[in-house]
Amino acid sequence: MIPSEDPHTSRSLRRLLGAGLMVAVLIGASPGFAQTEAPINSDIVPPAHHAGFADLVETLLPAVVNISSTQTIADVTGPEVPQFPPGSPFEDFFDDFMDRQAPAERRATSLGSGFIISADGNIVTNNHVVDGADEITVILQDDTELPATVVGVDPRTDLAVLHVDSAEPLPYVAFGDSDTMRVGDWVLAIGNPFGLGGSVTAGIISARARDIHAGPYDDFLQTDASINRGNSGGPMFNTAGEVIGINTAIFSPTGRSVGVGFAIPSSLAEPVVSQLIEFGRTRRGWLGVRIQSVTDEIAESLGMPEATGALISSITAGGPSDGSALQPGDVIVSFNGEPIETMRELPRAVADTPVGSTVDVEVWRQGELITVPIELGELEEAELAGLLDNSTPTVTPPAGQTGEIDELGLRLAELDDSLRSRFGLSSASEGVVITQVASGSAAEQGLAPGDVILEVNQQHVATPDDVSAQVDEALAAGRNSVLLMVDSSGQVSFVALDISALRAGN
Repeated sequence: MIPSEDPHTSRSLRRLLGAGLMVAVLIGASPGFAQTEAPINSDIVPPAHHAGFADLVETLLPAVVNISSTQTIADVTGPEVPQFPPGSPFEDFFDDFMDRQAPAERRATSLGSGFIISADGNIVTNNHVVDGADEITVILQDDTELPATVVGVDPRTDLAVLHVDSAEPLPYVAFGDSDTMRVGDWVLAIGNPFGLGGSVTAGIISARARDIHAGPYDDFLQTDASINRGNSGGPMFNTAGEVIGINTAIFSPTGRSVGVGFAIPSSLAEPVVSQLIEFGRTRRGWLGVRIQSVTDEIAESLGMPEATGALISSITAGGPSDGSALQPGDVIVSFNGEPIETMRELPRAVADTPVGSTVDVEVWRQGELITVPIELGELEEAELAGLLDNSTPTVTPPAGQTGEIDELGLRLAELDDSLRSRFGLSSASEGVVITQVASGSAAEQGLAPGDVILEVNQQHVATPDDVSAQVDEALAAGRNSVLLMVDSSGQVSFVALDISALRAGN
């Protein structure tokens, strides 16, 4: 028999769940910090055979906090204003009425989690937990409430550091090394789901290096430990009691945990937290290039042995690489001595390198490896200066000729004023314009009428004959694709064009 539900308890639980539902679906300390005491987990022995985590959890809970943030929101909804002819006796009446119904401000509260990383009161959480907050309150395990101030935030990684003042040293935890975590390792998630207070769940690392398109440095740990609304900013621990992740997001069609949660790895979070504490903001390295992925087709067109690295599509004017030996079409295969396997690895490698450092950038160019030294700038300063959207091709090929490559489904023309007008191109546009792309052709994959071809196989082209010559050269070299540098509506990128149909037709 199912026991009857106490109405009072049911109403209270619904209220708590309602409070938790205000939290976004995003549920989202360096060991070198000077401390007077050791982290509370320093003497913990992992439970034998994973029989239970009670002893470990008991020591960790005091360092995990609930965070309540409040912000003022203008309530702009209201009744529609009736329209009356000028001079109507109702006009003044309704004007006075609507003045009394002016939008009122209301207070909205959201809930999240965090964890203490220093005895003097530094706390890590997610940026989205405190973003836009007028007041932030930290609730300790013993229900002590402390007002918190923001030390610094980093929207790019969704991290924030808060500070509270306490008469007594606070219990705290230390970061561990997330890079040592393997798929299948046990983890614990502690937080404030649905506003219920400190709750503990256990699970495993389900996957590593997940890209959920939350930001430029996505490298999430995936876990099946239950994470829900309100767990934002809470810690994910390994079985040694070290923080190896910050619970940030869930994948769910319902808004509740379905066993797919994501945590920012400590290897990404720790240096960001250190910078926020030291500078109040982040200071990331900046290379000043726009990049794209290297596909198998692009690698083949460049004569690379495998698809690896990050392809430079353009150089940012005024950036660190402007005026250097780096060129669009170069593939960065190594940065500061570390190999770059995929495009995603480069932004983080650059960001983690100190501003002002001179690093060796190794690139693949026309079958050779070339090393280019670059002094890094600062990403945040570039953003303030408006340079990040100033990536332009560094090629200006000269501009009267038409041509076609029927087997590839392309019709080409040398740019002139009439074609610029037809395709809405700027007067400064130069190169070979694509006037027609045959339906179902190889060229349809990535190319469109109005696109301007600037380079073929890293060689400038000014006429359709130039394009054909480079295609013939690639065929003679035994390649099945050519690399096109294309300007599409002002955005420069590289497209690998399959030319194997030409060989089959010969």
